[in-house]
Amino acid sequence: MAIAGPSMVDNVKIARKMGYLNIPDEAIVPIEQALNMQDHKVVLMCTGSQGEPSSIVGRLSAGTNRQFDLKPGDTLVLSSHPIPGNEEPISKTINRILRRGAKVIHDGILPIHVSGHAAQEEQKLLISMIQPKHFMPIHGELRMLKRHAQLAKEVGVDEENIIVVENGQVVELIGKKILLGERIPGDYVFVDGESIGDIDHDIMKERSQLARNGILLIDISLDKRSGRLLHEPEILTRGFVTSEEAETLLPEVRKRVMDVVNGGKFSSEKDLINIIRSYLHQETRRRPMVLVTLSKA
Repeated sequence: MAIAGPSMVDNVKIARKMGYLNIPDEAIVPIEQALNMQDHKVVLMCTGSQGEPSSIVGRLSAGTNRQFDLKPGDTLVLSSHPIPGNEEPISKTINRILRRGAKVIHDGILPIHVSGHAAQEEQKLLISMIQPKHFMPIHGELRMLKRHAQLAKEVGVDEENIIVVENGQVVELIGKKILLGERIPGDYVFVDGESIGDIDHDIMKERSQLARNGILLIDISLDKRSGRLLHEPEILTRGFVTSEEAETLLPEVRKRVMDVVNGGKFSSEKDLINIIRSYLHQETRRRPMVLVTLSKA
């Protein structure tokens, strides 16, 4: 057996020291030696059971790991259960591994999940050993915190001394009492280049809309006196329709813009945007971001 990755090496040392992993010394070899041994005699322990792109398994699936690579016929065992929210990257990692000719054994095939979390009886044992006067569970969703609090109650912690809080809730320690303070508003902090926390949800919503449906830009020039168009509207689109679709759709958009403006129905860019957005959704069932630039001469 060879162990790849600093964190995995440390974890194996701890597990062996505590007696959870019983492996004779002669069975563990340096990674350099393992790579020169016959394939069927080698097991590599490495990180990446949650589909992390920068982990060894993630790099193996993408073919970017430097020290060693997958070979057709290799077998990977993911001894884990997907953390909620990680299902998609794990599925993509498995698919990439299979595409490279290796086999994958995971929790969906065999009961091989090795949890890194304590079971309920283990939690109860720890609380019983410590015998805390006050108990505040941390880490996890509210349903998990509530259940952990119930376990503490079951092993003798007074209910009045059990406190369940969520992110942003201030807990004050005054004398020998625990009290709830004011709740501090908490939210995601977006990092964009050198900017930290300057981007709000409105900007992220706009970026999400652009990513999903693209953008359509309409540029119009009006005569100051008559309010009529000086020339046909210029229309630019990105990420919305194919060039073939645009050949049919954009002339109709241009015609509607001209009818609205030259027909005296134009009062503001917002009105024009709403009309065009309604037409585009009717024709494509998509909602691109529509922008109008206006100049007068």
